[in-house]
Parts: sequence; C-alpha cells; structure tokens
Amino acid sequence: MSDDLLAEIVSAIPLPALMVDQTERIIAANTDARTLLGQNIVTRHFATILRQPQVIEAMEQSLRDKGRAKTRHLANDGAQDTTFEVECRYMNGVGAVSGGAVLAVFQDVTHLEQASQMRRDFVANVSHELRTPLTALMGFIETLRGPAREDAAARARFLQIMTDEANRMNRLVGDLLSLNRVESEERVRPREELDLSGLLQSTINSLRPLAEDAEVELRLTDDPQGPVSLIGDSDQLRQVFTNLIENGIKYGGSGGLVEVRIQSFERDTAMRGPAARVQISDKGPGIDPTHLPRLTERFYRADNHRSRQLGGTGLGLAIVKHIVNRHRGRLRVESELGKGSVFTVILPQQKPEEAQA
Repeated sequence: MSDDLLAEIVSAIPLPALMVDQTERIIAANTDARTLLGQNIVTRHFATILRQPQVIEAMEQSLRDKGRAKTRHLANDGAQDTTFEVECRYMNGVGAVSGGAVLAVFQDVTHLEQASQMRRDFVANVSHELRTPLTALMGFIETLRGPAREDAAARARFLQIMTDEANRMNRLVGDLLSLNRVESEERVRPREELDLSGLLQSTINSLRPLAEDAEVELRLTDDPQGPVSLIGDSDQLRQVFTNLIENGIKYGGSGGLVEVRIQSFERDTAMRGPAARVQISDKGPGIDPTHLPRLTERFYRADNHRSRQLGGTGLGLAIVKHIVNRHRGRLRVESELGKGSVFTVILPQQKPEEAQA
C-alpha cells in the first residue's frame, strides 16, 4: 500500500488518528491528530510526541504483540483538561518494508469523565448533607438515654432540636426527589394554559404568614395591560415562585420589602418573541458578585452558615433552573452588596397551538 493511500485512509477517520510502523515513527496522521498533538508530527518518533508513559506502553505493546491495546491520553484544550480513550490496532503489510504498523485512534471522553465526576460529587454532597443532621440526632438520642433522661427541661429542648434536624432531612429528601423529577421532565414541554397573575397572587397569599413573622411586606405589582397568561406547568411554576419569594423573605427580609412585578412584552429580546417577566426583588444585604455564577449549582450556598440556620437544602435554585429550562425560559440574577437582589424569570408566552408544535 502506497504512503499516499495510507495517508488518505488515516485522513478519512472522523477522530484524531495516527499510524506508527515498526521503525517506531509516525508515518501518517490526520488533521484532528495534528490539532491535538502538533502539526509537524509525521516522521517523528512516537515517544517524543505522545510522551505519556501509559500511551507509550500501549503503543509498544501493540507493536510488539501485533495485537490490540487500549489506554487513556490526558490533554488540555486551553479551556479545560480533556481525556481521550486511545485504541491501538495492529495492521499487517503496511509501513516500512511492509512490516506492519499500529493505528491509534483518540476518542474524546471528557464529557463522560465530567458526568462521572458530577455523580461522585453529588453522592458526596448528599452523604454530607444527610450525615450532619443524622449525627446530631444520634448524639441527642444517646444523651436522652443517659444524663438527660430525668431532666424534663433538657429533654424538651433536645426533642425540639431533634425535630428540627428530622425536618431538615425530610426537606432534603423532598428536594432531591423534586430535583430528580424536574430533571426527568426537562425535555417535555408543558401543555397547560394558565393565569400567571392569579398563580402569583395565590403564591403570595400562601407566603404571607411567613412574611408577617419576618416583618416583611409582600407587594405584587401586576402588568398594567391586565392579567398575563401563558402555557406552562402550574405546579412547577408555583414551586419556582415560592422558592424565590421565600428566599427573598429569608435572606433579603432585612430590607422590609419583597416586591413581585409582572410585565408582559410583545417582543422580548431574550425570548425573541412574546414573553412574560416576573421580577422578585428585595432590599436586603445583597449577594457578593463572586457567588452569582454558581448560585444554581446543587448544594452551592452563598452564605453556608446562614442557609443551614434557615433550613436551606442548597437545592432550591437548582430546581428553579431546571423548571425554567423546561419552560424554555431564562433565569437572571442581579445583586449588589448593600442594595438587595433581583431574580428575574422570563417565560415565553406561547399560544396553545404553538405549544403543541
């Protein structure tokens, strides 16, 4: 087989690929391989190009045994670390004096590595979040069995703490189940026609006792053009607004006001069409800008200690993000220290026939 034909075959492979013959030099490489490993790699000794011991060992094994080998190649694309699975396959009758060569193909599995790491991090976070209240419960149970058994005042106090910790675990499990449900439904567009103005008014009414306890005024400012309707999932949108308004009361309540404003636009720049915007703003201490890009990550808390004190699970905004994504909407967060925060939910105003499309 001619060198030109060999080069054409390697070039046609839709993944980074190169070929090394028994002289241990690279005799062919496609464009993707040159992008990954360097432009002037043909005719070079493969060990000076690949360099990583596990890749060199796999290549040497395939050349020596005239068989297959598999390993991983680690790289960096300038923005992040990348991982490639490398498959080495021996080919007879090619290369120098037709002595045979190894074809190495690199498949990018970075996304699989990232997903695996996310799963590991998620399990570790869930374990930590559950272990903390569980440890407290076990400690107080042990105390009630011993020194506090006959102390009525201590017993009542410990039982209240145990109740709070059990409720915290229950909220966490509930939020985990909710997150799993909204993630599984994220690709399915909602079909229900609903009155957004009425839904927000109902949500605010249900949260008034919490606001009164915190001495916070809840104010709803409706669209001057009248009630706003759209296609959505009323239960999930109620969950979104309950979460955001509740956060405004708990974390921004020091300003004494949480305002909910509805606006409807015939053409919204974010949606490139008709849309409704719901803004939940508070006059509280605000959020440090360094935290804003990560607020919707699972278990991320801008104020970890305060969030735990207030019973937060660290999953609320992650749930909000997935529900808004399901509605093909946008979530925006603006905040400045000392000047409060504004959470904006932008939802497309589809017609029923458009939602069915």
